[in-house]
Amino acid sequence: MIHSENVTYVCGATASGKTSYALDLAKKRNAEIVNADAFQLYRGLEIISAAPTQEELEAAPHHLFGVLETHEKCDAGRYADMAKKTISEIHSRGNHVIVVGGSGLYLKFLTHGASPLPQGDLALRAKMQTRSLEDLFAELQSLDPAEAAQIDRHNPRYVSRALEICLLSGQKVSEMRDSWEQKTREIESSLHGVWLIRKREILHERIAQRTKNMLRDGALEEVAALREISGNSIKAIGIAEIRRYLSGEISLSECEELITIATRQYAKRQETWFRREKWLKPITP
Repeated sequence: MIHSENVTYVCGATASGKTSYALDLAKKRNAEIVNADAFQLYRGLEIISAAPTQEELEAAPHHLFGVLETHEKCDAGRYADMAKKTISEIHSRGNHVIVVGGSGLYLKFLTHGASPLPQGDLALRAKMQTRSLEDLFAELQSLDPAEAAQIDRHNPRYVSRALEICLLSGQKVSEMRDSWEQKTREIESSLHGVWLIRKREILHERIAQRTKNMLRDGALEEVAALREISGNSIKAIGIAEIRRYLSGEISLSECEELITIATRQYAKRQETWFRREKWLKPITP
């Protein structure tokens, strides 16, 4: 069992300053730092994932940085299992934990667990696509009247997903959602964390400078050295763009611009995610 009162979460968009904030906090609390960035889990991506420097790693105990090979697959579930084990080991030493990262889904699995709602079933969806929206809604009404009463009955995606959940789980989606929301409130009452916010123009400047530094400090060589790489790690921003440069498809300035734009877009998605996490305290570092 992980004791939430002994864990502090430091979240935020890329380039918002999470690493330095977590280090300062770790020094004050004599804490150990646990990674929650999907790409910093991998060895060989230290530069393009903006992993902590060697000096930063030596300033406080760090865990789950560079623990996977680039060909290994990892998802939110596997990450949560690794993180829970690591956090329990740190607690066994009597130390506080700082979990730092910007991978929202990985953090969600760690703090809240997986959603009880079943994943999509391709065969069932194919069958439902052959039926009319009115027919699907009528079946939803018979299985879960409460959900049917509040759903947008004219939205095929909403109706089919609600019906899919009912059919796959054998339960009413309205009752499952109510139960999950109650569990979520209970979990979040014991969570402690911050969400680092930067003004948009400042964050964009930091992203642009980080990209420039990354390309100057060895990102090209890092990507060129990659061999086996999985569907997870290959998604790291910078790999595709740098490979295009190395193949002669684009110039270095174009490569830099593409990485900067992709990173800004990613940061915007991160901000949207963390904005929904009401248990996080927004702060400006």
